[in-house]
Amino acid sequence: MDDREEVAPAVQSILETARERDENGERVNVDARSLSDAFARAEAEGRVPIIAEVKPTSPTTDGERDDDPVELAEEMVAGGASALSVLTEPDHFGGTPENLERIREAVDVPVLRKDFVLREEQLDTVAADIILLIARFVDDLTGLLDAAADRGFQVLVEIHSTEELEEAVDAGADIIGVNNRDLAKLTVDLATFETVAPEVPEGVTLIAESGISDPEDVRRMRGAGADGLLVGSAIMDGDVRTNTEELTAVERTQETQ
Repeated sequence: MDDREEVAPAVQSILETARERDENGERVNVDARSLSDAFARAEAEGRVPIIAEVKPTSPTTDGERDDDPVELAEEMVAGGASALSVLTEPDHFGGTPENLERIREAVDVPVLRKDFVLREEQLDTVAADIILLIARFVDDLTGLLDAAADRGFQVLVEIHSTEELEEAVDAGADIIGVNNRDLAKLTVDLATFETVAPEVPEGVTLIAESGISDPEDVRRMRGAGADGLLVGSAIMDGDVRTNTEELTAVERTQETQ
């Protein structure tokens, strides 16, 4: 796919690095923790299902955090996170497969590997419960979904438009994330999710990604049909446990109003 005219230079740089990354690890097989079960537990307890992201840095944020990622992850879970997202991309996000491995050993919730996975061999970098595939950047989405499922991974397919939604559904995706960030301008618009969500078939687990900053954004995305939300900067900026508690408690505060 020639995406040079479709994405911002920062994203293009990440893609070029991902294409050049040499992955020759042994095949990974996973007994995955169920994301749908984790979401159901949160709902039963009156919590918003949140995937909290351990993100040391990124091209769209200022500064970085050098806290122990395991400690951050444990605080997020203590704050009510249903699952965790862990960056493994090293050059632009400061992530490592080792961080994900350590975090997954330390917590009992599902862990998503957040990276730019483009080829089958890149699935074998590290064991995770869920793998992210970005529809726009994968040439054979059906084939990569099948390869991931054969290893035991659940797959979160990320999309940005109704056209990409159709591609993801046709490929067999049953967990779909709508990214509110425009990959060309790197701006965020929550209306992206609101536009795509009504077209998502029943039976698909639908996740809102990017731009969720406060309880009002949580209410907006849940009202538009989000089964869960993936939140990074709004949790990482400050006390991660307090921030996670504030966002996961939105349903309970609605009940008391």
